[in-house]
Amino acid sequence: LDPVTKKIVPYAARSEIEAGKANLRGKELFYLDDPIEAFFLEVQGSGRLNLADGSATRVNYADQNGHPYRSIGRWLVDKGELALSDASMQGIKDWVTRNPTRLRELLGANPSYVFFREIKLTPQNVNDGPLGALGIPLTAEVSIAVDRTVVPLGAPVYLATTYPLSDRPLQKLMVAQDTGGAIRGGVRGDFYWGSGAAAGAEAGRMRSQGSMWVLLPR
Repeated sequence: LDPVTKKIVPYAARSEIEAGKANLRGKELFYLDDPIEAFFLEVQGSGRLNLADGSATRVNYADQNGHPYRSIGRWLVDKGELALSDASMQGIKDWVTRNPTRLRELLGANPSYVFFREIKLTPQNVNDGPLGALGIPLTAEVSIAVDRTVVPLGAPVYLATTYPLSDRPLQKLMVAQDTGGAIRGGVRGDFYWGSGAAAGAEAGRMRSQGSMWVLLPR
């Protein structure tokens, strides 16, 4: 809401936020030492942060600036910077390493921006997954994020696809427990691999085609 005209106006886009035009000073939670890691934290929607004092905490999706999500991997492909087969999280990070002066140009191609809230770690939740859209922790290789306008949250979903970059079948019963800004359409889902380096590697390569069956009571 514009404080002068009292009209609803679009919230600042990513490039405007990062240029300091959104009046967010003083509302920062943490500073990350790598901008591309901060960007992929937004893509994932949640994550665990290792702090400089040796402690750890967790951040979870709180809101979004209302602008549409645009894939920076697709932007790199369209610009001829990467082959489609290389447009994974790992491939994008490698491109940034080779083109550090173009990082802001790359990130600005996606006007969407995610805001987080902190969830402090306790002995009770330290081993839990991130909170999904239902407000309960996600379970590795069981939880899937869906378009909630098509698939109801909480529904069991049978997934038939393949493991990342392979023909090895990945067929199992999942539960629709989360959503995401880039998840649109009936046959679109994000598979939650879990936390840690191995899970991150799988998630970064995952873009398999497949089928989904939503199981509903009669």
